[in-house]
Amino acid sequence: MVASPPESPTPAAADAAGPTGTGTGTTESGDYLARRSLRTGTAGWVLLAGLGVSYVISGDYSGWNFGLAEGGFGGLLIATVVIAGMYLAMVLGMAEMSSALPAAGGGYTFARRALGPWGGFATGTAILLEYAIAPAAIATFIGAYVQSLGLFGITDGWWVYLAAYAVFIGIHLAGVGEALKVMFVITAIAVIGLIVFAVAAVGLFDAANLTDIAPTDAAGASSFLPFGYLGIWSAVPFAIWFFLAVEGVPLAAEEAAEPARNVPRGIIAAMGVLLVSAATVLLLVPGAGGAAAMSASGNPLVEALGGSAVATVVNYIGLAGLIASFFSIIYAYSRQLFALSRAGYLPRSLSVTNHRKAPMLALIVPGLIGFALSLTGQGAMLLNMAVFGAAVSYVLMMISHIVLRVREPGMPRPYRTPGGVVTTGFALVVAVFAVVATFLVDSTAALWCLGVFAAFMAYFGLYSRRHLVAHSPDEEFAALAAAESELTER
Repeated sequence: MVASPPESPTPAAADAAGPTGTGTGTTESGDYLARRSLRTGTAGWVLLAGLGVSYVISGDYSGWNFGLAEGGFGGLLIATVVIAGMYLAMVLGMAEMSSALPAAGGGYTFARRALGPWGGFATGTAILLEYAIAPAAIATFIGAYVQSLGLFGITDGWWVYLAAYAVFIGIHLAGVGEALKVMFVITAIAVIGLIVFAVAAVGLFDAANLTDIAPTDAAGASSFLPFGYLGIWSAVPFAIWFFLAVEGVPLAAEEAAEPARNVPRGIIAAMGVLLVSAATVLLLVPGAGGAAAMSASGNPLVEALGGSAVATVVNYIGLAGLIASFFSIIYAYSRQLFALSRAGYLPRSLSVTNHRKAPMLALIVPGLIGFALSLTGQGAMLLNMAVFGAAVSYVLMMISHIVLRVREPGMPRPYRTPGGVVTTGFALVVAVFAVVATFLVDSTAALWCLGVFAAFMAYFGLYSRRHLVAHSPDEEFAALAAAESELTER
């Protein structure tokens, strides 16, 4: 085991501690980590499953339908089937890694163990990009739903964006237990909304509506694939929106009861619910409202039902679905930033927690950035940017699973992925194609994300890699692995 570090006299001294001994890490006082601790034992597997569904459920209410404009119903259908397979394989891989390495860093923790500091930080940065940008995209969809309801006479979305960020960051600052319970209730309402929509939409379904987009002259174009074979690839980022962020469940590991057992159960259960909800809306929305009309809609479930009373009900409940994902992804970005900051990869002040054990600046700073991005009002562009970060992180996390299976076959794994590296290898291949697909949809947005990603990596290379905190959980996982490897070699 790693020896206990000496105590420093003051919190300030703890935060300012410089390198000790050899290597690039720093040792910190117990006070340093005490000021950066989360509330443990808060969530069981049911609450974790609710968190996983909450992350994603806004994707059922809006965003995915823009893929109809890229690939038509057929292109989006094929893309969704492939992406659903990728997510299922990835979730099974992450269930294994989260049972073996339960820490608040999630994918960053896995990659840190498998790929070293550079790989860990690259993965954490990609996840942070995804989670910081996704709420901005969701905020624009919330604005569309609010305006369609005519609530408070609002016609300018920025008021909605500001209120959403202020209210829900405020709830998170009150503590994780309160936040997760509120999230669970909102998510349950959103699931009921999908059921109400499905019952109403079945009576309006017409198979001809699925293929009402006129075929183009693209290679392979038909009524089923109006934009040809390439349209399938272009629809991939929008198919991802059906499942985007479910991989964030392991970020709650340090706040879960029995994380090695409950995190895998929670993320797998969440994925099962999301597979059913994605299939339901993908078939019924264009089938009821027409693929062409739904391809540019800000609130497709509502417009698919026309001007009926049920449409109004779904509109209100749809707002709850968007809020559920917005609310829970704020939780996700704060925990990812908290983990990176606590370990010294990003400024350490970002990981300090308040008296309710909520990371204050890790909640507020990305919220300010997300609010600024939401002012663009470009939901589809922001969606593509979030998908870029997600897809890059998926590539790195699946490589991490394969590396850990090969290099550390004896590592304790309370849960093991069915199919092993074959399963995660499939997810890896699809994730690589997903990264490329973000450039097909909006190369400018993807390049901006790539530039930001490069800037983060430059910061790590020039500064933070020499100031890592040796006794943070993620660095200790790596230190223990190195020590065990040394003993084995001897």
